[in-house]
Amino acid sequence: MHSAVKLITGSPSFRGAGFMILAGMAFAGLNTITQHVTMNLGLSSTSDAFWQYFLALIFSLPMLARSGARAWRTSRPWAHVVRVGVSVLGVQAWVLGLAHGVQIWQAIALVMTSPFFVTSGAALFLKEKVGPRRWLATLCGFTGAMIILQPWSDVFTLYALAPVAAALLWAVASLVTKSVLKEDSSATATIWLLMLISPVNALFAYAGGFQWPLGEVLGWLIASGLLMVAAQYFLARAYESADAAYVQPFDDLKLPLNLAAGWIAFGYAPSGPLWLGAAMILAASLFIMLSEHRREITAEL
Repeated sequence: MHSAVKLITGSPSFRGAGFMILAGMAFAGLNTITQHVTMNLGLSSTSDAFWQYFLALIFSLPMLARSGARAWRTSRPWAHVVRVGVSVLGVQAWVLGLAHGVQIWQAIALVMTSPFFVTSGAALFLKEKVGPRRWLATLCGFTGAMIILQPWSDVFTLYALAPVAAALLWAVASLVTKSVLKEDSSATATIWLLMLISPVNALFAYAGGFQWPLGEVLGWLIASGLLMVAAQYFLARAYESADAAYVQPFDDLKLPLNLAAGWIAFGYAPSGPLWLGAAMILAASLFIMLSEHRREITAEL
């Protein structure tokens, strides 16, 4: 038993996978709390987004203090501002969908379309070469999203598009981040994100009717802030422990983890056709990730 534990804790690949799974668990809890406080306790989606990230910022202050002034230096401040602004819009769209009854597992499956937007954006705006196989995988992923959305059904609402909007906006943020990280460190990008996202979220909260959390709502928001910090920490440790190409498939476990959380908390259970759509998105995401990994290996040779 001792040797098995030593193998797991001493292996970078095991650590990376473990931290990525822990991040998925933290995000599943965070999403469940978000839907509970907005749907059941009456907190507006804009106020929830503000308090969630503001409390996460408060809990992250010791980390920011340790980073020092050097991590703030950047030659592209406006790129960080654009990145944070787009990220905030993605957060607002995400929380809006959860607040208006989009089931957690459905929202997670739809937001997994983000790599397809990244692929399209990289080809159109960054002029990266995208082969026919990756375009086919992108088409497969979007087809899976249509199966999940079912825009032809009577129960379809425009709120179901909110996670897709979040995926698109976060894809734009990823493209900007990719550009920024050519000159700035990951620590710089993280600090600028944490410090700018709360003031922008505050503007949305004010415009949407600012709400002070009291009683049970405050308790849940404190829990969500802690989960946000934990999730970001586990993500960072996962990517520090092992290659991104290795740990990324474990991030896709967020779909069954959020499905389990939604079933336990709200009794949500997807129907057969929606499983098909999720499987198509997952398969297309894995194909694009593996294609990118092979491209990186070829470039190193």
